[in-house]
Formats: sequence, C-alpha cells, structure tokens
Amino acid sequence: MALGRAGNGLPTGAHLDFQAAHAAARDAVHATLDVGTLQGELAQVGLTSIAVHSAAADRRRYLLRPDLGRRLRDTDRVRLAATPAHDALLFVVCDGLSAVAVQRHAAALLARVVPMLHAGGQHIAPIVIAEQGRVALGDDIGEALGATAVAVLIGERPGLSAADSLGVYLTWQPHRGRTDAERNCISNIRAEGLPPAAAAEKLHWLIGAMQRLQLTGVDLKDEQPLAHAQLTQDGPMADGSQP
Repeated sequence: MALGRAGNGLPTGAHLDFQAAHAAARDAVHATLDVGTLQGELAQVGLTSIAVHSAAADRRRYLLRPDLGRRLRDTDRVRLAATPAHDALLFVVCDGLSAVAVQRHAAALLARVVPMLHAGGQHIAPIVIAEQGRVALGDDIGEALGATAVAVLIGERPGLSAADSLGVYLTWQPHRGRTDAERNCISNIRAEGLPPAAAAEKLHWLIGAMQRLQLTGVDLKDEQPLAHAQLTQDGPMADGSQP
C-alpha cells in the first residue's frame, strides 16, 4: 500500500510510524529476559524450571558471535548432565532476538500445551530457561539431558510490523550438529498472529506426529486437520476459556 508523499518526503504520520516500529524492534533485540518473573509464572501453573546460560557472556557478544549462543555454558552442561531426563520431552525457553516475545507469550503457551501432553501420558522434563540462546542451543541442552525430543520456544527476529513474535522449533533426538532441515517450526505466535491457544494445539499435534514417525524436519508435514485448527482459533477451548 502506498504511503503517500509530502513534497519529496514521507507524510509525517508515516514517518513517525516507521520510527516507532523501528524503535520497538531495536528495543526488543536488546531487551533482557526477566528469568525470575518467568519462573514465577511457570510455577503458578505447576511447572518447575531450571535456569541456564549459553556460552555468550552478555548481549553484545551474543549479537556479534551467533555461534556462542548455540552452545551451552560448560558449567551448566555439567550441571544438567547430573540430572538426566531420559525418554522425556524437553521444553527450552530462549530469549533469542526478542525477550519481549518470550516474556509475553511463553508461559501462556506452556500452560496450555503441557497439560494436554500430561493427559496423554507424556513424560516431560523440567522447563529449561536459557539466556542468550539461539535455536540450536536446544540441541546442546537436549543432548546433556538425554531428552527424546526438544521444543525450543524463542523470541523471533523483530520486524517493523511485529516485535513480540514467538517461535517454536521442534527437534527429534536432539544432539549437537542437528540442522534446521531436521526441525519443524511454528512461527508468529502472538495475539495479532497465531494466538498461543492455537499454537498449543498445533504443537500438540506436531508432537504426536513426531512420536508416531520418530522424526522431525522436512519429512514431518504439518497436516493438522483444518477443521480442528479452525475451531481452536475461533471457538472456546475445552475448559471453556477463550483463545
């Protein structure tokens, strides 16, 4: 859609909208995840959690050295290896490139999907909250714990239309060296995109399909029944609440 013109420049409204969106995206990239608050929100819905850190010591190093965000800090790897979670599904929550997205949506998504999985008899490890993490950090954490699969909830790269978009990356049998082609992704989780309620249903379906086929990635197609997905987005949840 055309933005219009004022002389040889943009109209004031369009210019201010761009500046505001750019500032929100920049702030989201540099925001700090409040781990204590997130752990408290998870505890309120009965979910225990463990806090860890990537090999990137601070935000500046995280942004300049993506490889460090994919590796677990050595002391945390040793600590996790002492408490294995064999045959368990693991959820890892990473700040990623938008801690704002994680702070707003991660607890709500987990509060919906974990009870669904428990109802089906799924063994779930304690939630791992990782600071300065990227998607592949879940592989390192999953390997240290011996998890069967890992779902990484992570803040996506902010754009000019959304600074609080959460993504989920699902990987079967995580270990260091996994590639993006071996993962399944659910993106744009936010109120104005895919609401957490609908994302929880989609993730629950993908986890079930993953376990049946014992794989993730390009060979696992998202074939969630359309009618079920539409009901989740437009209608009430099973407990009577609205998505």
